[in-house]
Amino acid sequence: MANPRPSLDTAVLDTLFHEARTHNVWLERPVEDALLHQLYALTRMGPTSSNTQPLRLVFVKSPEAKQRLKPALAAGNVDKTMSAPVTAIVAYDSRFHEQMPKLFPSRDLKSGFQAMPEEKLHKLAYMNSTLQGGYLILAARALGLDCGPMAGFDNAKVDETFFPDGQWKSNFLLNLGYGDPSKLFPRNPRLDFNDACRIE
Repeated sequence: MANPRPSLDTAVLDTLFHEARTHNVWLERPVEDALLHQLYALTRMGPTSSNTQPLRLVFVKSPEAKQRLKPALAAGNVDKTMSAPVTAIVAYDSRFHEQMPKLFPSRDLKSGFQAMPEEKLHKLAYMNSTLQGGYLILAARALGLDCGPMAGFDNAKVDETFFPDGQWKSNFLLNLGYGDPSKLFPRNPRLDFNDACRIE
C-alpha cells in the first residue's frame, strides 16, 4: 500500500536534521520580529497533552534585555548568548489550565486540571513545554534560522528577573540567529539503533 503522506525530500531532512548543528558563534545579521511571529505560528501547531500548550516564550533581543539576562548565565554561555541576535527563554505557564476553555472548547478540562495537585500540574506543564521546545528548534531550522539550546543558567535568577509574579517558569534557553559555519566543532557521534532502541 502506498504511503498516503510522502516523506520529505533529502534536502529538507538535511536542513532539519542531518546538516543542522548547534551553533555558538553568530553572524552579525538581525532576526526580524516578523520572523519570530512566524516561528511561534509554526511551533504552536505541534501536539501537546489535551492541547494544553503550556509553552511561553520571551524573545530577549534588545541590548538592555540581554544585560538583564547576563547575570543568570553560566560563564561558558555568556559570550555566545550576548552575541546571538535573539535568545528565547523557553518557559511554561504554571497556570496553563486557565486557557483550556479556549484551547479545548468541547469539554470542561479546566476544572479537572484545577483539581490536580500543584506538583502534578507543574510536571505536566514542564513535560509539554519541553516537547514544544523541540518543535521550536525544528520550526526555527525550517525557517532558515540556526539554534543553540542551553541549560547552563540559573533558572531562579531568570524567573526572578523576567517572571517576577511566579506564574511562568523557565525551562531552557535557545539562542537564535544565523550561525557562522566556519566556527562549528566536529559533530559528536550518535548512538546506533541497537544501542538506543528495541522493537517488541
